[in-house]
Amino acid sequence: MQRWEQWVFNLFHVVVAVTGSVYFVMKYAVTPVDPFAVINHPWQPMMIAFHIMAAPIFIAIFGTLFRSHTLNKLRSKRLDNRRSGWTALLSFSAMALTGYLLQVMSSPTWVTWLIWAHVSTSLVFVAGYGLHLVVGWRLSGALPGWSLNRLNRVRP
Repeated sequence: MQRWEQWVFNLFHVVVAVTGSVYFVMKYAVTPVDPFAVINHPWQPMMIAFHIMAAPIFIAIFGTLFRSHTLNKLRSKRLDNRRSGWTALLSFSAMALTGYLLQVMSSPTWVTWLIWAHVSTSLVFVAGYGLHLVVGWRLSGALPGWSLNRLNRVRP
């Protein structure tokens, strides 16, 4: 895996996660000032547009990393960081699938179900991938002073 692939993937991971989270808050937690408003916040259309434009790039970069990192790790005999890797891989797949299906479904029941499936798989992916990064950095020695036992700081 090339260093630039990891950085670009992490950058788009942050962009997609932030735009999706901000959109979710604007859509479901903000109360509009005008009772006849179609949107809850003036930036709401821009957030969903950024989210939908960044997500395919994020998925394409994931495909690059899948070929250069994931397949190599799956073929490897070493079991380091497998659990969080599998969590990230499976939740990413479900997150991407539900995100695409949201764009084409017209049934309100299906749309509601897909929204909650997309949000929940996204939360699992963000947590799983974050853990995968921390454990990977720890295994590579990038986080000195951290123990793998409950990720507690080792005191001298």
